[in-house]
Amino acid sequence: MTYFPAKFTFAWLRSCYESGEVTPTMVAEEIIRRAEKYEAYNIWIVKPKMSMLEKYIAALPVIPDSNHPLWGIPFAIKDNIDLEKVPTTAACKDYEYMPKENATVVAKLIASGAIPVGKTNLDQFATGLVGTRSPYGEVHNALQPELISGGSSSGSAVAVALGMAAFSLGTDTAGSGRVPAALNCLVGYKPALGAWSTKGVVPACASLDSVTVFANNLEDAQAVNLSVRGFDEDCCWSRKYAVPIGKLPKKICLAKDSMKFYGPFAEIYKQKWYRALDRIRNMGIEIECIDYSIFQKAAALLYNGPWVAERWEGLGDFVEVNREKVFPVTEKILRSGSNSEYTAVKLFKAMHKIQEYRALIKKILKDAVLVMPTAGGTFTREQVRENPIETNSQMGLYTNHCNLLDLCAVAVPTESGCNKIPFGITIFGLADSENLILGTARAFLKKEAMKIAVCGLHKKGYPLESQLVELGAMYLESTRTAACYKLYELDTIPAKPGMIKSVEGGESIAVDIYEMPIENFGKLMLRISAPLCLGMVELSSGENVAGFLCEDYQTAKAKDITTYRAFTL
Repeated sequence: MTYFPAKFTFAWLRSCYESGEVTPTMVAEEIIRRAEKYEAYNIWIVKPKMSMLEKYIAALPVIPDSNHPLWGIPFAIKDNIDLEKVPTTAACKDYEYMPKENATVVAKLIASGAIPVGKTNLDQFATGLVGTRSPYGEVHNALQPELISGGSSSGSAVAVALGMAAFSLGTDTAGSGRVPAALNCLVGYKPALGAWSTKGVVPACASLDSVTVFANNLEDAQAVNLSVRGFDEDCCWSRKYAVPIGKLPKKICLAKDSMKFYGPFAEIYKQKWYRALDRIRNMGIEIECIDYSIFQKAAALLYNGPWVAERWEGLGDFVEVNREKVFPVTEKILRSGSNSEYTAVKLFKAMHKIQEYRALIKKILKDAVLVMPTAGGTFTREQVRENPIETNSQMGLYTNHCNLLDLCAVAVPTESGCNKIPFGITIFGLADSENLILGTARAFLKKEAMKIAVCGLHKKGYPLESQLVELGAMYLESTRTAACYKLYELDTIPAKPGMIKSVEGGESIAVDIYEMPIENFGKLMLRISAPLCLGMVELSSGENVAGFLCEDYQTAKAKDITTYRAFTL
């Protein structure tokens, strides 16, 4: 039976493709199985099915090559982004149309070898940060289903978090590519406005819209970024930017005033923010505490200013004709843009004010980044149902300013293998400073790592490898122990080999070496049940690393399987 990890990463897929352990077709079949398993989570509008996937698989070169850097990597698409000959609904059936061609970003990904697996649910017309505003159902949080998933790119985030895609495309006008990342323990990358083409994307606020990516780690998000960015002469919002590589800023800006936290887990969020601050202050980069009020003033202009009229300009005609077909809260939000108070005079006044703010922000963030909580809390889906406007507004507390101020951003989790209340930070930079947000994110995420040797069912491709992968462990190599170990078949379900260092008569045992964040070593110990334990293992090279051993009291009645070729080869 083929083993698949709970989450797909590029490294795992590439390694397994190279070794022949899995094929894109096998991955597609597993994704389809998982989509059925999680059907009640309301993730998909167009579900993964083999009839759609097989044509993309068939079009791949026989083996990966440099022209196809994303060869065989499965991705999901938010259903306000066009996939050729697959309906685009923006979560409104009556709005549905059939695209004749792919959105530019989708076309680039397919040309790079990536495989589109389906279209994901969203807050209707991308108007929301909660993931509950859809006639296709409320999207459930990947870690705790009774909580919100975040929106509007709700299905895209949960598809990655539950292993139905290695990455996904979302969109971001006010935080939709960042809030779902934080709530589902993902990386959410929002490039500078215009760095990725928005041709083939249903507009929310066309002048502020950005296509984004969700991934399980920063490296995967950056690989997508490199594949899809670039000037598009067919997109009027497209801009030319240098390719970001990653560089540390001269300083990190933090808000001078205390952050506000909300929702039923406000105290937990506050404590997690304090822990994140400790890590930030220990990064060795100058810290400057700034007056955050300018960002708050800019954020207030997004939904309490004339920019809401831009949404109405794009969708108002449809809403007027199909009022009863639009989700009630969505219709209310969109219609606010038709308010007669949003005159041309007020629009220009707001535009001039934003331009002033942008000029000030350029001074503040020169050679610097700003770090904030991605969200100050979360809610249950029931709480959002009871109070849909206020809860949604609170979710944008630290996100709404971003695109109005022409900033780029990356949202990253603060914990590996997040618990049921995940928390994340967002790193903001000027439009031409994507290299600084990438460099800061890498530095923040960098952890001390340790090697660990595993045998038996924890080896690469075996069922218990997931215990390692889910704690951030990465496969390094296959090697051997020194010739002084014995293996015994343990009386467990399933049966496992137990390795013991022997004074005489030992053999050199085949082991796999993984690298794991030190902070997760304790979590691994909690997952290991007796008689297995963790100790030091001597390798054939003479190096000693942490590894799986067995308590020797079990060997009295256990079967000696040291000489089995499957373990010694």
